[in-house]
Amino acid sequence: MAKPNDLLAPVRRIGILAKTQLHAAAPHLADIGSWLQARGAEAIFETATAALAPAANLQSASKQALATEADMVLVLGGDGTLLSMADCIGEARSPIPILGVNFGSLGFLTEVTLPELRASLEAALDGRARVEERMMLRASITRDGQPFARHIALNDVVVTKGARSRMIDLSVHVGDEFVTRVKADGLIVATPTGSTAYNLAAGGPIVAPSMDALILTPIAPHTLTNRPIVIPAHAPVRVQPIMDDRDEVFVTFDGQQGFELQGRDQIDVMRSETALRLIKPSTRSYFEVLRTKLKWGER
Repeated sequence: MAKPNDLLAPVRRIGILAKTQLHAAAPHLADIGSWLQARGAEAIFETATAALAPAANLQSASKQALATEADMVLVLGGDGTLLSMADCIGEARSPIPILGVNFGSLGFLTEVTLPELRASLEAALDGRARVEERMMLRASITRDGQPFARHIALNDVVVTKGARSRMIDLSVHVGDEFVTRVKADGLIVATPTGSTAYNLAAGGPIVAPSMDALILTPIAPHTLTNRPIVIPAHAPVRVQPIMDDRDEVFVTFDGQQGFELQGRDQIDVMRSETALRLIKPSTRSYFEVLRTKLKWGER
């Protein structure tokens, strides 16, 4: 649920992460570092990001260190790069915010354009930047009755069939109540932030980030009666694949991490105790971003 009117406290330690092998960002890295230093701020580059400009001898640290030691993180890339950093921050239960600069083709989360970068950083340094809190998901996987894995996701948790697998069968509970059995290529459990990602491509609804809700969207369901549904965010979701030896079923988290499931595995998804703090770089409204990025409502 977005809270759009909070002001960011002035920052001085800026972590910087670029998309892996994003050589287009390399000419800007040393320039950003020098610009921040001239304003009394410290730039710390993620290790692989610093390697994009080896001649600049940039100060570096791991992504995990940035998630806990910086005052904010500047992401240069697309939404996938921002998601990887957001999940890292969520796993660390860190309150540091993210500012995303779009070097990708769509960039729904990485909303800032390169010409807007310095003005957005200036606002962050001066304490004038506005921050939204975005709901994240906490997924827990149980195997043979024992905790097996735990992950944080900003956009979605997806249970899906393997590339060569047939349609899969999923039992879905919301809270303690059985809801349905989904026969489909998979199921997406998405946040409002994630509603414009895989959920949208699978035919799910767009949900404004201010909504306190989760979205359950079947992927290519076998019957027309398996439709997306929006549920209260406080209701935990339990997904249990009904499998035999021929089935290949996977779970993924924001498309960044995942693994193959086994029979009797159980996936529990609920709202995380930690929200992501996303820096809003401009006065563009959510609906303006929809129109610009997705051509929403155009004829």
